[in-house]
Amino acid sequence: MDIITSRENELFKSLKKLKTKKYREIEKLFLAEGRKFLEFEENPKIIIFKEGISKENIVLSTKHQCKKIILSEKLFKELSSQENSQGVIICYNSKDNKLDEIDNNVIVLNKIADPGNLGTIIRVADAAGFKDIILTKGGVDCYNEKTVRSSMGSILGVNIYYVEESEIIQILRDKGYKIIATALEKDSIPYTKMKLREKNAFVFGNEGEGVSQNILSKSDEKLIIPIYGSAESLNVAMAAGIILYDVRNRLENK
Repeated sequence: MDIITSRENELFKSLKKLKTKKYREIEKLFLAEGRKFLEFEENPKIIIFKEGISKENIVLSTKHQCKKIILSEKLFKELSSQENSQGVIICYNSKDNKLDEIDNNVIVLNKIADPGNLGTIIRVADAAGFKDIILTKGGVDCYNEKTVRSSMGSILGVNIYYVEESEIIQILRDKGYKIIATALEKDSIPYTKMKLREKNAFVFGNEGEGVSQNILSKSDEKLIIPIYGSAESLNVAMAAGIILYDVRNRLENK
């Protein structure tokens, strides 16, 4: 196992560049930090340990047949995105998903801006059994380090697709999807009254602006989550959790 101590090391410089979206897209690689990622079956490209890491973590990594390196404490700190790191960072290949493969109920996220929200939605979607998530371009990168961390590993278990907002409606129509969007509109109905078809696309919008008018105007149904207290609204990740679990309950009991 190689030990890297120089900032001029080419592999270290390449790994550090993965902290930027541009380089992640070019290399089709991303970083995931935390011991938990050693437990997943997804095979990494590289496992990076901090100097002085426990033997337990090194033993845990032996099930993965990939390159493993050790960084000096100083270099690891430059690569880490956490204040209290567990001393493990994993480099994965990003998936090259094809949109023409989708055939199940899907989630559409319209320019979600906060990486923590995106990661949480990915996590709750995975937990509720939804595997296909379409992101309209212009939102946060799904491989942002905070998004990956907030997904708690679910980023490895779902299929992510990026689509231009101007194209999403036609794509869904061509595939026979009912488009169901969340919106604070006069004609929105309580989510408990939504009517599902065989294939449904559930659209959640940007934290500040909601679902775009372009998508709303072409949606088949608009949903609202009733507010019974004094709260002005719900966080988009929380709203997604409420609606997706309601859908899952319906699918399990029909």
